[in-house]
Amino acid sequence: MDVLSGKRPHRWAPRRAFPPWRHRLDAALASRWRRGVLAALCGALPALAFPEPSWWWFAYVALVPWILLTRSADSGRRAALDGWLGGLGFMVAVHHWLLPSLHVFTLVIAALLGLLWAPWGWLAHRFLGGPPAAGRAVAALLVLPSGWLLVELVRSWEGLGGPWGLLGSSQWQVEPALRLASVGGVWLVSALVVAVNTGVAMFLAWRSARAPAVAGLVAVAAATASAWTWSPRPEAAGSVRVAVVQPGILDGTDAPERRFDREEALTRALAGRDLDLVVWGESSVGHDLADRPDLARRIAALSRRVGAEILVNVDARRSDRPGIFKSSVLVGPDGPTGDRYDKMRLVPFGEYVPARSLLGWATSVGKAAGEDRRRGERPVVMNLAHGLRVGPLVCFESAFPDMSRHLTREGAQMLLAQSATSSFQHSWAPEQHASLAALRAAETGRPMVHATLTGVSAVYGPSGERVGEPLGTSASSTAEYEVPLATGTTPYVRLGDWPVYGALAVLAALAVAEGARALRRPARAPRVPPARTAHGSPARPGR
Repeated sequence: MDVLSGKRPHRWAPRRAFPPWRHRLDAALASRWRRGVLAALCGALPALAFPEPSWWWFAYVALVPWILLTRSADSGRRAALDGWLGGLGFMVAVHHWLLPSLHVFTLVIAALLGLLWAPWGWLAHRFLGGPPAAGRAVAALLVLPSGWLLVELVRSWEGLGGPWGLLGSSQWQVEPALRLASVGGVWLVSALVVAVNTGVAMFLAWRSARAPAVAGLVAVAAATASAWTWSPRPEAAGSVRVAVVQPGILDGTDAPERRFDREEALTRALAGRDLDLVVWGESSVGHDLADRPDLARRIAALSRRVGAEILVNVDARRSDRPGIFKSSVLVGPDGPTGDRYDKMRLVPFGEYVPARSLLGWATSVGKAAGEDRRRGERPVVMNLAHGLRVGPLVCFESAFPDMSRHLTREGAQMLLAQSATSSFQHSWAPEQHASLAALRAAETGRPMVHATLTGVSAVYGPSGERVGEPLGTSASSTAEYEVPLATGTTPYVRLGDWPVYGALAVLAALAVAEGARALRRPARAPRVPPARTAHGSPARPGR
């Protein structure tokens, strides 16, 4: 004790020493530009969970750095900016294979779509930033997954590129996740993946919120276990033999003719295999069969030879109406059966240019179609000769959960997707595209055949399980599959996109609560300007 002052000497607590990396991180976060780059990199991390890396397990922690970064923002505006830049990084990473085709448009589109994540970044800061609170922690487990689903819902619109790269799609090979998809579609899988990431982020950031975080993780595990135990499984209903014809890459001005010749030779070799259906890939025929009856006769002869109908895909100007269509056409022993499906959802800047009068110059810097393809009017369920009903889709239509659900409700027993990804042959795109068929099969409880020109061609059973071996991007061959059929209706087919509606309800309740909170907040007293002296300087009381 200090005898003169009568006070105890002050005891200084030792200062906590942080490792060097922590100081470097703090310096990076203090810089606006470095923080922006870090946000984009954090947003890009989830791309590693998709094919080809297919680190499906990484999806459950990939959002954690992004969430922690937005949480550390010094304001909601900065958190929204972190959300936008992270969204930009996510879109570029998941769609990087578009760069050779769309060039700078890839970055422009990614920047525009990245804006959708700005409110999500603000929500992460709103519920996880500041001092810990158990109530906000519990709310975050509902709000952040709901906000993420809203982003996925908006960007799933065809005009914005469609639902490619939905977070739940990264779980295409995980059986429990596929079972969840049968209950609530890919939306439910996405929501639970984000909930796990949110729980992990809370566990790392708040010691006092670890109990709600663990409770949230347990709830996700319980939901998965419940779906595994109680969700109805497809009931086996026999099988059909399907062959996929994949001609491989053929370049040059005469590629359509040489491709047809190769498909014809491969199909001819399938004679005597006791097949029920042969499927060719997208754009497998370059002429309308009504204009080229010689091609129709050749395909009909193939059908007689192999003893099965052949589903081809025609990319040509129709003879009976104006414009170019991409159409699935069924050909039997006597020629086209009359069953035809025209593709309804087109790839923006690929098969058509939005506002072509304004953006038509895009065809000079990318690989956008020189002439817009025309849209079909309705989905079609085709009836094969032996009674099997199949629902065709073309190219990226297999990314839309609602289309396969509608075909199933219309009575399709098997789903088919005809695709061509030769423009992105040496990228992640072929694997990503093929993996979508596993989700559509699991959602609907119907098998799905994914047939391509250049790979990857694959088949999945009614639970999303892989059937047989896929044809890779280097193959120019055929593959035969014993495709299991199933009956029954999955909860997703029956109830539809209920996780999305639940997310919208959560966000609506949040908006009402925030509005009520703002109304209860006392109004600020108007600021009164200080009195001034005769010399114009503020008056100082007491002087």
